[in-house]
Amino acid sequence: MTTTTMGPAGRRPARDDRGGVAVFVAICTMALLAIAGLVLDGGGKLRATERADALAVEAARAGGQALDPAGAITGTAIRVDPAAAQTAATEYLRQAGVHGTVTLSPDRSQLTVVVDTTYATRFLPVIGIASMDVTGHGTATLLHGVNQPE
Repeated sequence: MTTTTMGPAGRRPARDDRGGVAVFVAICTMALLAIAGLVLDGGGKLRATERADALAVEAARAGGQALDPAGAITGTAIRVDPAAAQTAATEYLRQAGVHGTVTLSPDRSQLTVVVDTTYATRFLPVIGIASMDVTGHGTATLLHGVNQPE
């Protein structure tokens, strides 16, 4: 025969839940840290993308200033010297410490630079994401003279 002990006022004692709050706090803490990591590393990636875009634009600008001297001096054709433009843009990227590709349009009037780099995460390595790829784009169009609306 089993006997049941009754608590105060004839009620049975509640199930023992000691330690339940600690598990809940641990789970919530981990979730909040993961969210904070996503927010902070997401913001870091955005800043890295802005930097990559700025470097690509500046490299394109540097390349866009490499004019073909023969046409520029005579005033017959203001065009970018393709070899000098690619060299100038590539050198700019090298000095900035990033890798990228430099391409010139077929009509030699537009220089496009794509910068490829990575952002080293600070919080996400905990879940296995040590870095994120970042790409920046920049284009320089060679313009000559001033066009006014008629």
